[in-house]
Amino acid sequence: MSARPDEALVPVNHFKGHGEWSEAAGILMALEITTRDRDTNKRDRIDKPLGYAAADIPVYLLVDRDNNTVTVFSEPKDGRYQQASSSPWGATVAIPHPVGITLDTEKLKDYAD
Repeated sequence: MSARPDEALVPVNHFKGHGEWSEAAGILMALEITTRDRDTNKRDRIDKPLGYAAADIPVYLLVDRDNNTVTVFSEPKDGRYQQASSSPWGATVAIPHPVGITLDTEKLKDYAD
């Protein structure tokens, strides 16, 4: 699967000199924000977690505007994430290693529409 995440967290200068397209190796976290398009949302919720896990991206963060949730997928193994945890917007969410931060999602409420 070829995919371009809405955002990717990588080490500084990781993509330097790669141009517009790069391999997934070295990406710490992929981030997707759902749209109002049903087909795109299917990709974000079903296809992309499988693709990112298969590419061994350690963390996939899905910001779901339809359900007002944030889902953290982690521990990719054999093409699937072994862990998935959903929280409502406004919760403080733990983003696991290698990112290792907590994310306050309260401000996401401002962008629900």
